[in-house]
Amino acid sequence: MKHARIVITGLGLTAPNGNSLAEFRQNLLSGVAGIERLDIRYVGEQLAGVCHYDPLRYQTKKERRVGTRAGSISIYCAREALADSGVNFAAADKDRIGIYIGCTEHGNVETENEIYNISQFGYDTKYWSHYHNPRTVANNPAGEASLNLGVTGPVYTIGAACAAGNLGLIHATQMLRLGEVDFAICGGVSESIHTFGIFAGFKSQNALASHADPHKASRPFDKARNGIVVSEGGALFTLERLEDAQARGAKIYGEIAGYHINSDASDYVLPNPARQTQCVQKAIAHAGLRAADIHIVNTHATSTPLGDIQECEAIRAVFGEGCPDTYINNTKSYIGHCMGAAGALELAGNLPAFDDLTVHPTINVDELDPACALPNLVLNAPRRAARIDTILNNSFGMLGINSALIVKRFVP
Repeated sequence: MKHARIVITGLGLTAPNGNSLAEFRQNLLSGVAGIERLDIRYVGEQLAGVCHYDPLRYQTKKERRVGTRAGSISIYCAREALADSGVNFAAADKDRIGIYIGCTEHGNVETENEIYNISQFGYDTKYWSHYHNPRTVANNPAGEASLNLGVTGPVYTIGAACAAGNLGLIHATQMLRLGEVDFAICGGVSESIHTFGIFAGFKSQNALASHADPHKASRPFDKARNGIVVSEGGALFTLERLEDAQARGAKIYGEIAGYHINSDASDYVLPNPARQTQCVQKAIAHAGLRAADIHIVNTHATSTPLGDIQECEAIRAVFGEGCPDTYINNTKSYIGHCMGAAGALELAGNLPAFDDLTVHPTINVDELDPACALPNLVLNAPRRAARIDTILNNSFGMLGINSALIVKRFVP
């Protein structure tokens, strides 16, 4: 099964600007962002991307009370993806299903809440919740989905900073090719906005975005960009080997074409353009393609002054010449930085381009930073393309982890 073709057959998501692929895609094409003001404990009012899905659609009130926000998002997205896939899940062998969910961090929210709660009682730990440990273990988001779905195969969370969404799909692809599972639920989730620590940390780095209009706060490549908008969200996909998908007549969104993961080994926070360049080049080579064969590059750019420039250096090194049909866009300008869910949501938002031949733009660019100028950078309005057969999704993260994932149009 080493060279088995792996295809995407289902998709479920919740984003700050949509709770289904159709709604999300329409808002990406219409320039509708989803950022709002949110009061954060100890930090005060901040800009954030908040999801407004119905958590009780697939959970009881008790399950929500016992579980976590990341687990709830995982359950919602997994259930939506399964419904979208059309698979007969009730009859499926649950031992042969895997769940692989990328997450930037997990457990901070629950520990912060418990400390705050016992502070109201003189820090008496007898008031500490007995649900704290299962809430904070790293495998919680995937584990909660497993409990809800009854999946008994290999289920775990992948910690890969802000590259985690891509890694969820990459790992699922590998497990399917190894024959370890026959069906995979994979992607990324984030509950980041519910922890004051992440806001305080970025604030101490002067890395939080500010703007009078929340919807314009996340503005990658704009000359006046000033930081990250922290967001929550999730996107999970169902992946299958092609022959299995065809045997049940599944619709196919696209095919996993190639990928690469590497690390900078150079700094805790600052990205390394040379290593990002290498990551993208190796993903393209793994897919058996040339740079000119890539039609959409979805950038990771988070709207930080230096980070955006360094990624643009990497993109320019790969696609700067001889790639007239390569269009470059960004999704964080709509939804902020959904951390572990970022790569998965950004891929999801671009997948419909295989059908509508439209590249959604980067919005909120009032004045392009000359250091971020790239050929075919799509700004503020959608662009029609003569052909869209390949999407390359960049996702990079702290401690120097880089990932690039390529999905191509399915051709039987």
